[in-house]
Amino acid sequence: MSLNRNEQMVYDYLLAQPDERRHWEGVVRREAARAGDPHAAAFSLEGELWRYYVERAGVTEPFRGAARREGLARTSMRNLAELLIRLWTPPPAKPRPTAGRGA
Repeated sequence: MSLNRNEQMVYDYLLAQPDERRHWEGVVRREAARAGDPHAAAFSLEGELWRYYVERAGVTEPFRGAARREGLARTSMRNLAELLIRLWTPPPAKPRPTAGRGA
């Protein structure tokens, strides 16, 4: 999966900040459980991740520097949302084969 520059910055930041990572692991797990569908969860998380990026841009590097250079034009966080769902939630249950099929 390919992340854009802003998604990669958020991902690297979360990996380097254990408290932030734990917070976001909880957010991702709760949203995935609430939504039930990984696509709906990714859609919701994308907006939350963008708001997080904007909030961080006001207070910490490397976000502040990137916002100063590039501005805060809305950037997709969809690939990052999908990646975090894959990494931090249990895999979907595989359907069990039913007895008596194929005969």
